Amino acid sequence: MNLFSREGQVKTMETTVSHTEKFLGEFCSLLASYTRKTAKLRDKADLLATQLLHFANTEDQEIHTALKNLAEDLAMVQDYRQAQVRDLETRVVSPLKAYGDIVKSKEGEERRENPDRNRELKELQKLEKIRQRNPADRQVISQAEVSAQKATNNAQRSTRQLEDTITDFQRQKLEDIKIIFTDFITVEMIFHAKALEVFSHTFQNLECMDIDKDMELFTGRVRVSNGLLDNMPLLAPLSSSSLAPRSSSSLAPRSPSPLAPLALVNYTDWREVCSVPRPTPSTLRRQRGVEEEEEEEEEEEEEEMYESEIEEVHHTPRLSYAAQYSQIHRQQK
Repeated sequence: MNLFSREGQVKTMETTVSHTEKFLGEFCSLLASYTRKTAKLRDKADLLATQLLHFANTEDQEIHTALKNLAEDLAMVQDYRQAQVRDLETRVVSPLKAYGDIVKSKEGEERRENPDRNRELKELQKLEKIRQRNPADRQVISQAEVSAQKATNNAQRSTRQLEDTITDFQRQKLEDIKIIFTDFITVEMIFHAKALEVFSHTFQNLECMDIDKDMELFTGRVRVSNGLLDNMPLLAPLSSSSLAPRSSSSLAPRSPSPLAPLALVNYTDWREVCSVPRPTPSTLRRQRGVEEEEEEEEEEEEEEMYESEIEEVHHTPRLSYAAQYSQIHRQQK
């Protein structure tokens, strides 16, 4: 291998190390920032869960249960996010950070190889000058050739050592990149899979929230308040006209009505014409009895449906995923 081919080989190895330092350093910086942002997102989600609990305590039963379950599940997901942050720091950021020291050590080995190459170059240049000045002096030329050959051998040995070192470095770098980014994707998949499992249950829990029940309670409270206000006795102000004494004209006898002649018609005849047959008392009692029985049956059916709904709610309470997970974990212990 001549000097020029060896220079190209060394240049390729130096480029490999410099690119590794540049890009893995950028990956380390970006992924460290990614991990910090994930930790901040965890903290904000914890605050959101706390506010959801505070708000749930001010509302009626349905939305209270839904938001309480949402807050518990959201807090549980943040526990998973904490594990995500921990794994990103240990399995992704730390290995990339370690490449800073590895690259520095490889650059040091490259610098240690430089003197041998420089010495070889000087000996070859010296040999070329001697051949040009004293082409007939075989003894001096032979000594210069021996020195140049020795320097070349040292440079070749150093280059082979550096080649082995950079080859191992490149293989290790590729394996580490494969492991690091495989771990990165694994950590992300584990977190999102667990979050999807929790949030799927949370979504169903929110879908089961019966808004009408809370609205019924709310409107009941509002109507009770309005009813109390409506039942309060109100004293209407008396107008001055109602308190004023009647005038003499209002006490005067009225003139005969133009309808007065109709009063001469026989009252019994009109009663026979306009009268409507009235039901007998026994018929009314039977009708009232049937209606009361029907109303009682409807009330009993409504009470049974309401009690069955209450029993169903009591027997199948809506629990958060976190609460169910805790119960199962306790039962397994």
